[in-house]
Amino acid sequence: MEIIKILEIIIAVLLIAVVLIQNKNVALNLSTMSGGMGEVSKRGPEKILHNATIVLGAAFIINSLILLFLS
Repeated sequence: MEIIKILEIIIAVLLIAVVLIQNKNVALNLSTMSGGMGEVSKRGPEKILHNATIVLGAAFIINSLILLFLS
């Protein structure tokens, strides 16, 4: 039980760090797009951070549910 609580804290800190590292100005240059929203693709480190955010978010939710059911 204690291991799951410690893991929850570690995942939360990592999730906060990954979200804060991400660039907030990504894909905001609308002047180059013609006629609506064009396809925006993520490349390199941006894609890695995006995927890490999804994985850590899912891990946080699953770990929280495990803590809920075990308590």
